[in-house]
Amino acid sequence: MSALDLIRPEIRALSAYHVQHAEGFIKLDAMENPWPLPLALQERLGEQLAKAAYNRYPEANPLALKALMAKAFGVPEGAALLLGNGSDELIQIMAQAVAKPGAALLSVEPAFVMFRVLANACGLEYIGVPLQDNFSIDLEAMLKQIREHQPALIFLAIPNNPTGNTFAPESVQAILKEAKGIVVIDEAYFPFCDGSYLSYLHHYPNMVVMRTVSKLGLAGIRLGFLAGAPELLAELEKLRLPYNVSVATQVIAETVLQEQHALNDQTLKLRQERERLFAALREMVGVHPFESEANFILLRVTDAQAVFDGIKRHGILIKNLSSAHALLRGCLRVTVGTPEENDRFLDALKASMLACA
Repeated sequence: MSALDLIRPEIRALSAYHVQHAEGFIKLDAMENPWPLPLALQERLGEQLAKAAYNRYPEANPLALKALMAKAFGVPEGAALLLGNGSDELIQIMAQAVAKPGAALLSVEPAFVMFRVLANACGLEYIGVPLQDNFSIDLEAMLKQIREHQPALIFLAIPNNPTGNTFAPESVQAILKEAKGIVVIDEAYFPFCDGSYLSYLHHYPNMVVMRTVSKLGLAGIRLGFLAGAPELLAELEKLRLPYNVSVATQVIAETVLQEQHALNDQTLKLRQERERLFAALREMVGVHPFESEANFILLRVTDAQAVFDGIKRHGILIKNLSSAHALLRGCLRVTVGTPEENDRFLDALKASMLACA
């Protein structure tokens, strides 16, 4: 017997999460904010980081940071917060918490790939319910699967990645009413849309809202949070690893969130660029962009691989999703960048489309 024989078969069957090598490229593949923090905020941050106690473990339960985040993001009074090393750790904690024999995790498809990956890693049955052709929820199919499998966890990303759309509130409410398990509303892209389900927390005690600061412009610090009923989050806290949010992350988050207007200004510019980019894509022959309420746009072309390769030869990284799901056949996903990056992308796309003609 080799060491590999000790690895669970479902783990060996998984593929590692692939991140493209990005050095030397314009990076429009990972839904990041393209702008650095304003210089004055960088300087203030440098002063705060210089004073941080790196020789000590971070505060295990940073109440001041939690209070600041609750205020900054409009978390309803009475809801508790659980902080994670990005959203991924929070997904993993929830999957571990409910991983009884026969338990299932359900989501729509296509959706964030880590829902499936972490379900499999934690020994949960994964149930993916295909969206309709227009990427809306197939409510009849969803309710049927919920009744049949009684999933311990249901994930709904709103806006959804990789499609960029939100779901009808009537469908979300029907799912919340039907579900007996924990329903997670993943609002990773909340800065780029106008709605939120935070106000639902008082009405549905089995619902939690998950957010991250990554898309706001702080992807590098790896910080996310769950908001939900205190008694539920108290159980999930038992699985949170000690000191999971570093000293540097806590300092950066506290400092930047006190100057949140700087991030909000960047978010507004990204929303404006998203609309400009979408309008330009809609005018291009052979390109079908899908309306988005996130900081990326999904688009369909005739030969996704050839166009992807052509854009990459122009020094730009986007995401080829054509083989990820049947509904994504022919689809590419581009992050909204700076005006200059978006113009470069449009030029590269036009050239690549012509080369494929």
